[in-house]
Amino acid sequence: MKRVAAIDVTRGLVMVIMALDHVRDLLHTPALTQNPTDLTTTTPAIFLTRWVTHLCAPTFVFLSGTSAYLSLRKQTSHEQTNALRFLRSRGFVLLFLELTVINFAFWFDLPFQSLMLQVIYAIGFGLVILSFLARLSARTVGIIGLVIIVGHNILQLVPTFTDPAARLVWALLFRTDFFSISPTFALLVAYPVIPWLGIMLVGFACGQWLQEPIQERKRRFLRIGLGALALFIVLRFLNMYGDPAPWSSQKNALFTFFSFINVTKYPPSLLYDLVTLGLMLVFFASIDGIENAFTRWMTVYGKVPMFYYILHWYLVHLSMIGMALWQGYSLADLPSGPMNFGRPANAGISLEYVYLVWMTIVLFLYPLCRWYGRYKSEHPTMRWLRYI
Repeated sequence: MKRVAAIDVTRGLVMVIMALDHVRDLLHTPALTQNPTDLTTTTPAIFLTRWVTHLCAPTFVFLSGTSAYLSLRKQTSHEQTNALRFLRSRGFVLLFLELTVINFAFWFDLPFQSLMLQVIYAIGFGLVILSFLARLSARTVGIIGLVIIVGHNILQLVPTFTDPAARLVWALLFRTDFFSISPTFALLVAYPVIPWLGIMLVGFACGQWLQEPIQERKRRFLRIGLGALALFIVLRFLNMYGDPAPWSSQKNALFTFFSFINVTKYPPSLLYDLVTLGLMLVFFASIDGIENAFTRWMTVYGKVPMFYYILHWYLVHLSMIGMALWQGYSLADLPSGPMNFGRPANAGISLEYVYLVWMTIVLFLYPLCRWYGRYKSEHPTMRWLRYI
């Protein structure tokens, strides 16, 4: 089956947007103390800068499932066994990278006093589970995914476990949680597996429709995307189910709108999934089959997602250190310890400079991603390239 360019374009766009959030996290002046979606302290520019990046993780996870479907369906029955093994091994490789290379990029801390399980953990674990579920029909996998997406918010009613082992297992699977293990080590489970697995399974099931004629699948994805957005509006307006944080009237109409769209990501609520995946599917339908300068540019990033992801974190962190040095701090002034990025408390830049650093990093990565994409396509026999 011919490669679906819209997958690379959509993935490339959200990867570019993702870098903005990470630059803001590490370099923006108020980022150490201010929650950008706290309507009592945020500004419209800061809120929207954070909110738009909500699109990234669910799109990344959804398209991981879609790509897995397309990869498996290209194989014969005999080849599918090996393909499922590769899917499983790729999941384990992603877990290894998350625990080592990527976490070092977060903290630049060789003793590894901090461990944060983010989107690559969720994707890696999800691929391992999907490698067993993929023998089922796409319809069955999709139904399992929908049940998880619609129903997992009920699990938020489960009280916090007092037993540390049970609490850890529950966090790894269902609930975002923080563990201060010792004065020199802390664990943050930011992306519990099961809520994100639901998104991956639905993405896997949607892969079957990418085999349809382009105009037919464009209409289908547009209808599903608009339907998801309509369902989001209805459920959010009712304020009864789908997100643990209800919306409310605020000081003006703009902030009331912000409250309406201010959905929960950790873990992803039903309403978070509906609005982000709805917008993603509408975008996907709008650019599917279109080739222009924008789609070609985004494709360069979207074809090498893991390569981009790892490099951009190192560049963002190095930019933070460079910012601190430029503002008069020395390397000795950079703080260390669990859950500490190493940024001095008073270091930071304003939001407009955050955007400037973000654009610089994204542009810097373009020729590197283009080179690596070509290198991968020219060396199909180098198996390890399939993992990064």
